[in-house]
Amino acid sequence: MRTTAPTHEELADHTGKPRPAAYMPLSYEAARLGLAFHEAGHAVLSMAYGIHVASSEVIAWATDDDGGWAVTGKTALQARNVSPWHYAAQCAVGELAHAHYLLTYGLWTPERAAACRADHDRELAIDVLAESGFRLGRDDVPRGGKSWGMARGMARRKMYHLWREITAVANALNDRTLLTGDEIADLTGLSNAAGGGL
Repeated sequence: MRTTAPTHEELADHTGKPRPAAYMPLSYEAARLGLAFHEAGHAVLSMAYGIHVASSEVIAWATDDDGGWAVTGKTALQARNVSPWHYAAQCAVGELAHAHYLLTYGLWTPERAAACRADHDRELAIDVLAESGFRLGRDDVPRGGKSWGMARGMARRKMYHLWREITAVANALNDRTLLTGDEIADLTGLSNAAGGGL
């Protein structure tokens, strides 16, 4: 665990604004592993869909001298010639993997499941797809596009299929804090595509 808080850039979303924080009523160890599952979901689905993964990280830091802490994560990707809907699904899988971790480990409650919500991932998918001329609706299906619910459905199916790989990466992330894309590829047997832009 870091003794100082991450920089503004490490805690910012793709627009530069601070990502919203949610209280997760769990021990430090359980909350950290949950964030590792969130990031592992992004990394594993990205690789499965042919998106280059540069790194994945769990970021934890002390918030005060009395044992307070906070935890977040970051997965760095580069997508080239990738289906926009696959990109949206990898954005959606983080919160799904986090919630499935809670279920799998007997930690699920409605309050904890709600704290897994990652609106910044949804907004990233909407903005990235819009830059390429694709429409992803928050609560509706725009003409010629898809809804966030459809992206979540794609992500959920792929997540269940790759749960063993996601679990392996999450446990390694929890142990090591930072994994490169090549290390993730070695752990999962998936190929890490060459880097580039969407």
